[in-house]
Amino acid sequence: MPVSRLLLIAAALIATISVGVTTLRPKSTDAPPETAAAPSPDIGAMIAQIEARLKTNPNDAQGWKMLGLSFYEASRFAESATAYKRAAELEPTTAESWSNLGEALVMASQGKFPADAKTAFNNALARDPKDTRARYFLAVEKDIAGDHKRAIDDWIALLKDSPPDAPWQADVRGLIASVAAKEKIDVRARMAELPALPAPSGPAAEQQSAMIRSMVDGLAKKLQANPKDVDGWIMLMRSQAALGQSGDAKAARQSALAANPESAAKINTAASEFGIK
Repeated sequence: MPVSRLLLIAAALIATISVGVTTLRPKSTDAPPETAAAPSPDIGAMIAQIEARLKTNPNDAQGWKMLGLSFYEASRFAESATAYKRAAELEPTTAESWSNLGEALVMASQGKFPADAKTAFNNALARDPKDTRARYFLAVEKDIAGDHKRAIDDWIALLKDSPPDAPWQADVRGLIASVAAKEKIDVRARMAELPALPAPSGPAAEQQSAMIRSMVDGLAKKLQANPKDVDGWIMLMRSQAALGQSGDAKAARQSALAANPESAAKINTAASEFGIK
């Protein structure tokens, strides 16, 4: 599963709908289509080229997948779903075709989990029971429906079946911790059984860490202006703990408690899940 797409869903869909936390999105999916950022000219030109190609060869499954991906990257999710649906019709035995379709349908729904998306993901699992995207999103559907425990069970099973260096491991682990804290589900023992995440390295990792630190600092400033945002404090603690900023995470916990004593249990549970002593 492309990393950016999974991160987008984890931040924009789950955190907003299911967990309810304030988060920093790689790109917004909350804005109406007409206010979304315009695609780059390169993407627009690519879409036009692929559409022209498909007019002469409408049974080119790979072309429809490329068109679906191009529409997706341009945040034109409904059109992406239409293209992916055609690809799935041409390649009905390919799990990826169905999970691509399911994801596009979820994104096009703007905050809901439509029935046809669930059907698409189930079709993917029927072709490949290990399809990562389908397993992830079907757990999302359970969480949105209120079945938080089974959603967490499915996410943990997915983590166990995936390599520790999968680039989305940390985000799914953070998602589990956030849902567990919000719904008062103890996952500490099971999370402790998971292998440690490898430390990122190289220029790309350093650039990403710098960007994350900048966003975390921005969240901290927002909380100074709005200290009653309990979920925002939880997100800040998780982010700081993930960055190894244990002192800052402890300070955030104290600030959260001072501003929201009525939510002490929720804050302390979350801090414990994040390893904040």
